[in-house]
This record gives sequence, C-alpha cells and structure tokens, in this order.
Amino acid sequence: MNAATMPVSATALARPALRAEGLSKAYGPVTVLSDVTLDILPGEVHAVIGENGAGKSTLMKLLSGHVAPSAGRLLMGEAPVAFPDAAAAESAGVVLVHQEILLAPDLTVAENLFLGRELTRGPMVDDRAMSRRTAEVLASIGAHCHPRDRVGSLPLAQRQLVQIARALLEPRTVVIFDEPTAVLANDEVAALLDVVRGLRARGAAVLYISHRLDEVEALADRVTVLRDGRMIGTWPAGLTQRAMADLMVGRELGTLYPPKRALPAVAPQLVIDALSVEHGAVEASLVLRPGEVLGIGGMIGSGRTELFEGLMGLRPSQAARITLGGHEVTHRSVRDWQAAGLVYLTEDRKGKGLLLDEPLATNLTLQALDSVHPGTRLDHAGEDRALDRAVDAYDIRVRNRHLSAGQLSGGNQQKLLLAKVMLTDPAVVIIDEPTRGIDIGNKSQIYDFIDRLVRAGKAVIVVSSELPELVGLSDRVLVMRGGRIVAELTGEAITEQNVVYAATSGEKQEAGPHDPAARTHT
Repeated sequence: MNAATMPVSATALARPALRAEGLSKAYGPVTVLSDVTLDILPGEVHAVIGENGAGKSTLMKLLSGHVAPSAGRLLMGEAPVAFPDAAAAESAGVVLVHQEILLAPDLTVAENLFLGRELTRGPMVDDRAMSRRTAEVLASIGAHCHPRDRVGSLPLAQRQLVQIARALLEPRTVVIFDEPTAVLANDEVAALLDVVRGLRARGAAVLYISHRLDEVEALADRVTVLRDGRMIGTWPAGLTQRAMADLMVGRELGTLYPPKRALPAVAPQLVIDALSVEHGAVEASLVLRPGEVLGIGGMIGSGRTELFEGLMGLRPSQAARITLGGHEVTHRSVRDWQAAGLVYLTEDRKGKGLLLDEPLATNLTLQALDSVHPGTRLDHAGEDRALDRAVDAYDIRVRNRHLSAGQLSGGNQQKLLLAKVMLTDPAVVIIDEPTRGIDIGNKSQIYDFIDRLVRAGKAVIVVSSELPELVGLSDRVLVMRGGRIVAELTGEAITEQNVVYAATSGEKQEAGPHDPAARTHT
C-alpha cells in the first residue's frame, strides 16, 4: 500500500471544527452505526463514502442534531457539545443539507429560505429585503430560479439548489452535504463544486457525502470509508475512484458494465412517430427493438423525462402514430400501457414511484393486484410469497420484511421499484435515471438486472444524466436538446464527448430514423 492509499489517524490531527468520538446508533436490537471516530477540519473537504446502508446518512444526522447517539460524543474545538435538535446544531454553526427535498412546495423560494427567520421592518415582514438576499444566494450557487417562484413549480434540480441556498443563507462553521448533486445536471454540478471550494477557501469545514466518486476524487482533502455501519479508515487525497470503490464494497469490482452484444435483427417492439409533449418534446420519433438498450441523453431541461411522461399519459401529448408489438396504440394511460406490456420507472422514486409509509409487500404488488389477489379478498400470503421471490431475485437487502419502503436505503428502494414494475412481465421497460443516488455496488447490480432483461428479449430504454452509464449500457443513444431528438449515436460513436457535443452545440446532427435495423456491433 503506497502513501496515497495508507489510512491516516484521526488522533494525529489537531483543532477540528467538529470531532466525533466513538459515535454509535442503535434502534432497539439493531445497530446501524458502531464506534465511528472522525475529525472535520476548518478549510478542508472531508468526504464520507460507502455503499447504501453503510451508515453515512445516520452519521450525518448524528453530527447535525437530527438524531441522538446511543453512545459516543461530539466536540467543537476542545469542548464537548450535545445537540438536542437540528436547530441547536445550526445555532452552533453546523448545518446539514439533506438529500431529500425538505421544502414547503406552496411557498415561494424566498419564503422557504427565510421560513422561521423572516426579516422584518418594524412590525411587517420585509419581503423586498428577503427577495434581494435570496437572489444573491441563488446567484452564488448557480441556481436559475427567481425568489418569487413557487417551489412546487420548480424542476427537481432547482428545488435541490433552493434547499442548498437555505442552508448557506447564513455563515456556517461546518457544512454537511448529503448527496447534493444527485439530481443536478453537469453545469449545475460544476457550479455547486465551485461553491464547496469557496466554502473551503473561506475556512469552513465541509463534510461531503456522494456516490459520484469523480466528485470525491476532485474535491476531497481526506476520505473516510464506512462499511456495514463501521468505519474502515480515513485516507488522504490521492485515492483513485477504483481504489475507493474497492474499499467501499470490501472486494475488487470487476467490469462495471455488461459486455455489449450484436443487436438482433427482429421486428420493432415499439415505434413512436412524431410525439409532441406539452412543455416538453417536439415531434420525437424513435424505434426500439427486443434485446436492445436504447439510451436517451441530453441536459436537464432537454425534454427527456417529459417525452416519456407524455408517452405514458402523465402529460398532455399528441402523436401521429405509436405501435407496440406491431399494434397501434390509441388509448395511452399508465394502466393501458401496463396491460399492453410497457412499464415506466419514474426518476423520482420517493415522490412518484413508492409509497414510503407503506410496507414492502404493498408497494411491490400495487401494480399487479389482479395477479396477486385474483379473488375479491386480499391474499396476504400471496403478497408475502411475491415479496420473498422479489427479495431473492433482486437482492433487496432487508433485515425485516415488515419495514416500510421509506426505511430502505436508496439502492434497495430502486431494486424494489424495479421488482414492482417487473411483476407485470412487460415487454418494454423504460427506466428514468436508473441509478440516481445509488452507490457503486448497487449500480453494478442494477446494470446486471438490465442486462438480464435484454438477454431475455425485453426492450429497454434508459434515460440517464450520467454519461459513463449512458455510454456503458446503451446499444444506441438518442440525444435530446430543446425538446427535439438531435442526434443518434451508434457503435464507436457512442462517447461522452459526442453526447455532450450533441446536447450543447446547437448544431442539428443527422439523426436518421432512429432505427437500428440491419445494424450490428460487438
């Protein structure tokens, strides 16, 4: 092990802005975090990485007053501190930027930023001053929304930036980011990373949690690895992404993406001709064949998600002609498509894909009630059997089958969502952001599941913001810009550079009929 991969001792570091000593957390007999000791230093970015379920989010909540530890203590400087709640932590200068969006959707951006700490002029709330300060903070982090915009009307990425702006409204000693870029486009990610670097330059201590190891490699001064609720060690800058991935999973990872195979020369499974979606796609056409992964790329706002929400009947749309399995489809709703053999996995698994407060079995069988409950009475034993099969087939890791969906890690939630839609045995599967907010171990499993689908003759569409994922999985890539499909990439032309160029260049590239007929590659 060379110097770049040797762990460093926390005890060798002095004057931390925040120090955790022996932090542990148990819920009843289940210990989710055990004996973690780490320092967060002023003027550094300290990354914490680990697979889903490794204990990262629990650690963040302990450090920021959202959860009380079962054992261990916190220190600021040399003095022990106890945060009875998040408000106390924020008063001490420690703030957590949550992965989940915790904003009031019916309030404006400015009202959300100042909620509970409104500026006043005499007895009146000073809306003008709050809007002015909100605009300054939004500009500093690269957010493209207006202080008077209603938060519920904003895209998911902009809502995440508003949440970050709220956390940074006042000066902080310690800023904890939990997956801050999971829903951001590349330009928004770059702007946020500059914000993090600015915080470090001003002397703030930054704790940064991300599944995007390229961000960790670019930002982190030190990296702490958690695995199964325990701290594996802390390393200085210099770890490669491969070394970080191996430390996270405790084993060397093989090739992340399945090998590509020759495309079968078969009739199309899905043909979309000139589909236009309100405030989204414009006359989009594509052809999808069994045994193929069709990637959909483009920047956020390019119309990718809107195209398929329109297809599913979730947005107003018009199409000249759509066929599935050779038959024209005229009635398009989620239920109609499911009956015809096409399913859609939303990008927002927490908000639209799962009922977070409901049990796993209820979530799993919700779209396939007739197959699980064939009579007029609920067959709970049948639900349990279906859950047992899904847990085994999709490696959904749960200690207790009676948990609610919201108690699962992000990776296990995504596997539950995949199992849910596959319970209907569809011929076409559309997956929007298949691995958003998921660690590299679970990513590898999701990619393997997708490979199994196409090997079984299913047709798969993958919509993704992650360029390596798009390039590694896809047999073809269609790139969208401004609501239109502007390029089709095949074979060796499927590169990150070509996707970015097509998505941003403003030049119309020859996209052809978007049909892989008679085209093969290895």
